[in-house]
Amino acid sequence: MDVELQKITIADLARDYRDNDEEGVIGYSGELDIRPIYQREFVYGEKERNAVLASVRANLPLNVMYWAVRDDGIFEVIDGQQRTISICQYVNGDYSIDGLSFHNLQDDQKQQILDYKLMVYFCTGTASEKLEWFQTINIAGKEHTKQEIRNAVYAGPWTTDAKRYFSKTGGPAYAIAKDYMSGAPIRQDYLETAIKWISEDNIENYMDSHMTDSNANELWLYFRSVIDWIEATFPAKRAKLMKGVDWSGLHRDFKDEALDPAALEEEISELLQDEDVTNHKGVYQYVLRRDEKYLNIRAFTDPQKRRAYETQGGNCAHCGQDFDIGELEGDHKTPWVKGGKSIQENLEMLCGDCHDVKTRKQLTASKKI
Repeated sequence: MDVELQKITIADLARDYRDNDEEGVIGYSGELDIRPIYQREFVYGEKERNAVLASVRANLPLNVMYWAVRDDGIFEVIDGQQRTISICQYVNGDYSIDGLSFHNLQDDQKQQILDYKLMVYFCTGTASEKLEWFQTINIAGKEHTKQEIRNAVYAGPWTTDAKRYFSKTGGPAYAIAKDYMSGAPIRQDYLETAIKWISEDNIENYMDSHMTDSNANELWLYFRSVIDWIEATFPAKRAKLMKGVDWSGLHRDFKDEALDPAALEEEISELLQDEDVTNHKGVYQYVLRRDEKYLNIRAFTDPQKRRAYETQGGNCAHCGQDFDIGELEGDHKTPWVKGGKSIQENLEMLCGDCHDVKTRKQLTASKKI
């Protein structure tokens, strides 16, 4: 990994600065990709923006910035986007401070700003080396998500095209999947989830093998196929419950099965009204996978267990052997899946072995339903 510290003047940084739909946000004589195309949201407020320029005008140091050196020789900002845009917009005359724009300053004041030197690390190396480096930067307090770091490490035509779909609020992915996705597109949460889905959680390997592809069509089409399946299988939208579900896993395992959306919806509605179901987000997994762990069925209380233990004389209800109360587990006599509730009358205390045997039998039977 080659990390080279450079001093870049603001004059050089802001030369040929432009921000438009066709080219994205570009500076440094066209050699710096400040904010990749379709990801141009500027989050600094007036206070933060003005503070950057105040430091520059007072010749106070700004924090070091980091530029990734891409294979095509172009630089891409990995840390310092907001400061860079604040500076370039001011020099470009896009805003004023205290009623004075850059062009209203005295010549010596302008020159002082243009001559100000920014400390920039140029980072060159293999994808794995850059990934390790940027993760180290993040540990030191640089506020980037893991996917933002990956985007810099695996920068190329594929990443740029993938951002076009997944990295903008109001963009294509947000438009069709906002009810099912957690996180924010501009922080790369949608892109990270989409790659995780298609790669089965091998994000770096997938990005590395596709970084030179001319487009991200495969990713986009796969993502759409998952969303289409969700909408067809679970047409009733419940955004608060549906966000963050492992939709890709369900799609992968059940996309070829003949499912009945109406029957699934009826069962989901009943589960959401069941007082023993404490994890409502898990109902989508449960109705397909038939494993009660997704529902977090309401457990028996300690007083209930103590009463059952005393009633059973300290014995396991199945094998009849004596145990201390801590060695027994509370279990539903009539399984929850068959209508049994978490009430005293439906509680029996079982030893670990008997509980495991009963649980396996119930799970096997439920999967056959």
